[in-house]
Amino acid sequence: MRASKDLVHVLVLPEDDANRQLVNGFSMEFPTRQIQALRVAGGWRKVLRHFEPDHLNPMDKYPARLMVLLMDFDGKRDRLDQARAVIPEHLIDRVFVLGAWTESEDLRQAKLALRARPADPVCLT
Repeated sequence: MRASKDLVHVLVLPEDDANRQLVNGFSMEFPTRQIQALRVAGGWRKVLRHFEPDHLNPMDKYPARLMVLLMDFDGKRDRLDQARAVIPEHLIDRVFVLGAWTESEDLRQAKLALRARPADPVCLT
């Protein structure tokens, strides 16, 4: 489903299919037309590379638009800094960088562990 551009809406640019599945799972739990998963970018660098040419002008045109860059950090601390570097200052409050510290597939395994033992705490590091 497509989000209404006049209302507050969130576009999510996923790195890979595993991240796209996270967005779809979230949307199934919290149904709304205001969250839209975009086409898989094909890697974290491509998420950053596509952001400026594909999304900057529309972000300026639609002030109700929020953007999530959804990527795996693969245990690399500098990846967040690299992502922040592509976000212009005037959009810093509307563009969010989210992702798993290692691989998004690890989140699925943690969810399965939670279902098996709901009383135990889970730490995703």
